Amino acid sequence: MVSSSTRIVDPSKLQEDFHFLLDCFLEVLRESGDAPLADQLDRTLGRGEGGGESVSTERLVQAHSIAFQLLSMVEENASMQFRRRIEVDRGLTDAPALWGHTFQRLKNKGLTDEQIAQVLPEVRVELVLTAHPTEAKRASVLDHHRNLYLLLVKRENKMWTPDEQAAIREEVKTQLSILWRTGEVYLVKPDLASERSNVLRYLRHVFPTVLTQLDIRMRQAWQSVGGDPETLRNPGCLPQLRFGTWVGGDRDGHPLVTAQVTRKTLRDLRLNALLLLHGQLGDLARRLSLSGDLQPPPKRLLARIEELKQEIGKAGTAAFERNLGEPWRQLLSLMVTRLPLQPHRTRPDELFHDAQHYTFASEAAADLELLYQSLVEVGIPRIADETVRPILRSLQTFGFHLAVLDIRQNSAFHDQAVQQLLEAAGEEDCDFPNWSEEKRLAFLNRELGKARPFTRPGMSLGPQASAVIDCYRVLVDTLKSEGPAGLGSLIISMTRCTSDLLAVYLLAREVGLLEMSEQGPRCLLPVVPLFETIEDLQSAPGILEPFLAHPVTKNTLDRQRWPRPESDPVQQVMVGYSDSNKDGGIFASLWNLYRSQFRLAELGREHGVRIRFFHGRGGTISRGAGPTHRFIEALPWNAVQGDLRMTEQGETIAQKYANQGTAAYNLELLTAGASRATLFEKHLAEPTHPLDETMDWLAERSRTAYSSLLHQEGFVPYFRQATPIDVIENSRIGSRPSRRTGQASLADLRAIPWVFSWGQARVILSGWYGIGTSLAALQQDQPKAFARIREESDWAPLRYILSNTTAAILMTDRVIMQAYAELVEESGLRERFLTLIESEHDLTVRMLEAVYGCSIQERRPNIHALMQARRVGLHRLHHEQIALLRDWRGCRPEEEKAAAEALLPKLLLTVNAIASGMGTTG
Repeated sequence: MVSSSTRIVDPSKLQEDFHFLLDCFLEVLRESGDAPLADQLDRTLGRGEGGGESVSTERLVQAHSIAFQLLSMVEENASMQFRRRIEVDRGLTDAPALWGHTFQRLKNKGLTDEQIAQVLPEVRVELVLTAHPTEAKRASVLDHHRNLYLLLVKRENKMWTPDEQAAIREEVKTQLSILWRTGEVYLVKPDLASERSNVLRYLRHVFPTVLTQLDIRMRQAWQSVGGDPETLRNPGCLPQLRFGTWVGGDRDGHPLVTAQVTRKTLRDLRLNALLLLHGQLGDLARRLSLSGDLQPPPKRLLARIEELKQEIGKAGTAAFERNLGEPWRQLLSLMVTRLPLQPHRTRPDELFHDAQHYTFASEAAADLELLYQSLVEVGIPRIADETVRPILRSLQTFGFHLAVLDIRQNSAFHDQAVQQLLEAAGEEDCDFPNWSEEKRLAFLNRELGKARPFTRPGMSLGPQASAVIDCYRVLVDTLKSEGPAGLGSLIISMTRCTSDLLAVYLLAREVGLLEMSEQGPRCLLPVVPLFETIEDLQSAPGILEPFLAHPVTKNTLDRQRWPRPESDPVQQVMVGYSDSNKDGGIFASLWNLYRSQFRLAELGREHGVRIRFFHGRGGTISRGAGPTHRFIEALPWNAVQGDLRMTEQGETIAQKYANQGTAAYNLELLTAGASRATLFEKHLAEPTHPLDETMDWLAERSRTAYSSLLHQEGFVPYFRQATPIDVIENSRIGSRPSRRTGQASLADLRAIPWVFSWGQARVILSGWYGIGTSLAALQQDQPKAFARIREESDWAPLRYILSNTTAAILMTDRVIMQAYAELVEESGLRERFLTLIESEHDLTVRMLEAVYGCSIQERRPNIHALMQARRVGLHRLHHEQIALLRDWRGCRPEEEKAAAEALLPKLLLTVNAIASGMGTTG
């Protein structure tokens, strides 16, 4: 169940498809000798009259898990088919938040075709794939899901005969049989290589195909509202879609991400980008069998062919002679030969860096553009558009790198690295982490005016300094050999002060990543703050202003301009949704993010810099997820400005992008939403709203209520006993540790396992706690302000907060919450915290219904229906998990270690099954 996209389903279609898949699965179980299990599953789902013969708990849990996955699959397909029916019956403009609807809204606001077309190429959307430990399913299981989904879609074709439909049904049963016999949970933690491989699969095999589909839909939507098709014909006239990744670059609390891992990641990204282009050019060459006699080629095409032949040498001559009389194919053969890899050689992964091969994607793009124009010149623009244009667009998007790799590290790690540099240089006062901010800034400003580094190659350094310097050397090597296109930013998590950012310049100086220019020192890669906690978000303007004013930053940003060289410099700022939510609850988190972005954007404008926000959203409501178009609409008026960068984490990557139709839909929501927001910002007056002060008040009250719960004595023991957090900490669902430093404290626990554990216990604490108290206090103390909240509940920022809160409430389950609370050993502790949580839950439901004027089930019927469809099965799984938790925790002493280890895989299976039922982990 994905909560981060628009969900519209036809209930009858959903039920019909689910019963089809479930019947197939039950048949598979019975044919494999598991008839009692099939009967139990059928009865649990409320359809069967099977007997009560006992079955293996472990196998029953797995069967429920698969059934929930089938239900999610059916919901995904039903949503897609429903949207298609809308477009067939009512046209492209009626599909909410997509291109047709967006273009119609813009025109209804009075914008002309020229105004819209002028802004579109200035829009950039960048999706950053991460590998946070939130994907509970093995890669092979995800492959089986994809195959099943394709078969489900295949059934939609009405051309099949009854016999052919029967054959498809047998294929479905075969795939289900494989899935049933495949272990679902990781037996060992996945390594970085497997996480990198998973990301590469999406970047190379899913997104390039979806890209063409996206462009076709955009052009069709443009024509549906009367737009001139010639306006959007060229790929350069469309919004720019880009990709990034953190896998192999994010080393915050992840000691396994070494310099060698980063080097391998950069190499694999480049290799796969070149293999993608190699295949595309090869396919195009096979298609363009155009005779030079039937359509005389332009002279500049022939001249470029001859030029390439001479530049490449012997291999160029061989490529030229393979296609005599076919100049367009000759150019493509020469382009393939000039790619800096040759897959047919004995070392297919060998990459070249010499004059005979392309170094930059722009060089190949120029030759491809020449090919396109030459086809237009000889009178065959249709062939140019249908065959060459998609590859130009792909090259524009993926280049020679597929995705940019960000490098993220914690500010405290950098502090230790600077301390170790000072120690290596023989300085007397080396305690940089504990210096005052004034002393740190004075030292950094003094040092950044000098060109000399602290150390020299071969010097012995401490572990943190060695790790940073070794990583930066990889970046310098990449810049020298391949340029900056494949490199992202240096992101500093837990940015608490300006010196946290300037310290990175000092570290960069050690290896030449900080270079001297005529204007002074500049960093070859941008340094990006990450503001995560609520305090950091509130302090962000005061941290960023001196950083923007610093001469090194000014020199660095001078090369960071978009969309044109004469545009304002661009400073990226990352904002974190997870830690701010864990820190203060959902209302305080989302509203402080809103306030911070508005102030930072204004600060950038004052400095002549455009702030590019990087949204670190997770896969759950408690970590920033929510309907994509609603999320974009709820951003401050000045926060997009043509540039939207955001993370996709963990299981949401598979949920939103594993299948091409769903991937295209989610990417269209992003690009259309970013374009719509940018055009509204540019051409419509900035709206004023009277609720700002009331929102401040509500955010602070909800944060106080939420924080008071977390800081009460005994809360941590309650949390650790009333949720399966200890199981999650022992899970194998990601290469990253669950804690940043390994300390057993709430502050050190990452937001992902925090949210995951409350979700498993059906409390969803940080998705709603504190909002009831704040709204009730407002109603009592400021009744007029509360009345305004009711009147303005559709104001986008407020609607987003309340809507997400309502969804979180609907995903809670009081019966299950109480059952997990029974695991708390001390009755007084259990009753105290359960009473607090239940009372706030009751109050939150009442206050939301007071705001909406209807029940929360009426307000969010889709979420309610989706959870109701899972209720009985989830209850069975929760009770199985609770029983296993009791047994596991009861045999944790050293003498029963073997028994505990035997129970852990069964517990992990319940975690995976409940995550499947909820459609989310952390």
